[in-house]
Amino acid sequence: MTKAIYLTTTEPFSGKSIFALGLMNMLAAKTDRLAYFKPIITGNKRDKDRRLELLGKHFNLHQRYDEMYAFTRKNAFKEINKRNEAFLIDVIIEKFNSLKESADFIVVEGTDFSDVSTNVEFDGNISIAKNLGIPAAIILNCAHRTTSEIIDLAMASVNSYLSQEVQVLSLIANKVKPSKRDEILRRLKHILPKSILISAIPSHEQLSNPTMGEIMDSLGAKLLFGEQYLTNRVDQSVVGAMQLHNFLDRINDNTLVVTPGDRGDILIGSLQANISRNFGKIAGVIVSGGMHPEPSIVKLLEGLETIVPILQVDDGTFMVVTKVNEIRARIAPEDKEKIALAIRLFEEYVDEKALDDRMGSFSSEILTPRMFQYQIVKRAKSHKKHIVLPEGTDERILQAADMLLRQEVVELTLLGNREEIESMMARLNISTDFDRINIVEPATSDRFEEYAQELYELRKAKGISLTTARDLMHDVSYFGTMMVYKGHADGMVSGAVHTTQHTIRPALQFVKTKPGVNTVSSVFFMCLPNRVSVFGDCAVVPNPTSEQLADIAISSAESALMFGIEPKVAMLSYSSGTSGAGEEVEKVRKATEIVKSRRPELKIEGPIQYDAAVDPIVGRQKLPNSEVAGQASVLIFPDLNTGNNTYKAVQRETGAIAIGPMLQGLNKPVNDLSRGCTVIDIFNTVVITAIQAQESAK
Repeated sequence: MTKAIYLTTTEPFSGKSIFALGLMNMLAAKTDRLAYFKPIITGNKRDKDRRLELLGKHFNLHQRYDEMYAFTRKNAFKEINKRNEAFLIDVIIEKFNSLKESADFIVVEGTDFSDVSTNVEFDGNISIAKNLGIPAAIILNCAHRTTSEIIDLAMASVNSYLSQEVQVLSLIANKVKPSKRDEILRRLKHILPKSILISAIPSHEQLSNPTMGEIMDSLGAKLLFGEQYLTNRVDQSVVGAMQLHNFLDRINDNTLVVTPGDRGDILIGSLQANISRNFGKIAGVIVSGGMHPEPSIVKLLEGLETIVPILQVDDGTFMVVTKVNEIRARIAPEDKEKIALAIRLFEEYVDEKALDDRMGSFSSEILTPRMFQYQIVKRAKSHKKHIVLPEGTDERILQAADMLLRQEVVELTLLGNREEIESMMARLNISTDFDRINIVEPATSDRFEEYAQELYELRKAKGISLTTARDLMHDVSYFGTMMVYKGHADGMVSGAVHTTQHTIRPALQFVKTKPGVNTVSSVFFMCLPNRVSVFGDCAVVPNPTSEQLADIAISSAESALMFGIEPKVAMLSYSSGTSGAGEEVEKVRKATEIVKSRRPELKIEGPIQYDAAVDPIVGRQKLPNSEVAGQASVLIFPDLNTGNNTYKAVQRETGAIAIGPMLQGLNKPVNDLSRGCTVIDIFNTVVITAIQAQESAK
């Protein structure tokens, strides 16, 4: 049975996106069959509804845009004016029911009170929720309201729904003053029925203030420079009409500078202040009065490595500032920073378990790639671990670190020179607070001598001297691994710059393998279009023996289980069952028998060909009595040549996301990256490293 909830507000700009994003994120970890439905939209087919675009793109919903709504505002009020309310409701119910055929859960959003009587729309929302037969979640805009006003508004809103026999599942007091949150929560819980889940979400400057992109769109401004930084947030604006030294004194973090187009001194001074560690971050510049900067100024700007958004408008400076102050902040699909913050606020201030219980807990029997990714991020956040990233001066590492910290997934240490890292972050326009990142330069670290001495003690039997130990400790891979060994970090991720051997050699030397494990190997989590498969080993052991293959299979099955994937292990070869012979086939056959003797409870098949392992039809034809053939979730390759090329071929040809490699078998989590890795690859590898750290701490 499809479940649903109706999100409704009492007035415009209530912050519905926070709850919508958080709720959809929570549901996405449980099912891939999600739908979002807004019966009446403010936009049209050409100017699309902002929230539908946001939710549809961010969660990659399997809906066409026209399936996400029933009426535009204009058409809805035509029907109301013709007294065709019954027709309006019938079409909405029909659209809703059609979504139920392909969705496990539907989030329905009420109308937005943009330009007509709020009483009409409030009653309309109650009517729609009632006719759809679904419970409501009421979101209150508490900005600029006293506690008493919020209580009165909550009582009136809840009673309006209950009096029409619409169940109220949750009430969310949004944009409350942080200092008043506890009091508001206590009073609401006292006066409202116990069956209603009460939440209070404090106001947050980052969501309340517009971005440069929003300002550009609202003003109809022309973009001159800095397109990649249009997500910069504007917390204040300052007019650049005075002398430069006086202007610089007025710059704080996230400042928008508005200045006439002929003030090249202010323009250059703003950009110089932005990259200086002694001034706040410049969000962007608007050159006013229809004046274009001088050609020499433009030439100078074109040669700069880092440049904030520079917009041009025809309006005068005073008019521009007035218009900017009237702009309402929104969350755009491309604004990953705001999206991450909204989801984080939901997770922090809404009791997800209680909400899930009230909605009626459900789960999907399948694990889709999207579900897998949401689940692992959520799991990493549940018990934050401390991860060290030795390659702190790599751009991709810094961008991934920014994402990880903004989403509050882990705590981080970056290895490298602080000034160089801070300079690179400024050049990349990364605004993460430096106080949130632990930056360590090995050579000047307070722990350098301690670590060198420890390495000497651990390796002196192998002939290492204290001098050599000190030399090695200048190497970020050795220093980072020692942090993990000593418990000063919970895990390490490296390899964006260094080779696999350079990354894992220190771990093999002194972190060592887990008891009972003789082989360090790796797996990739292959997020294919309709399933998540575990591929091993694709990165470490070049030509494994039967015993090593058995180790790899057992470790990979345990890794699958750790991440919520039921292990059905396929030992791959060029033949299936007893159909083939040869040294390589016999190696796989022997490895399969070793696994069966060591772990008789594991579902395993081998030797088996790839198609028979993953295709149900081929699997039934070649191995009709197998409980693995056609449904394998863990695929073990006979050698590194086969595994590495297969995972890359699958990744490139199908568009699958390959998360990993994740090293398995070590006492503590140390993971390797490909030197061709992307920012998302780094993000995902840190997430799985954090989960490994959670498991190893148990």
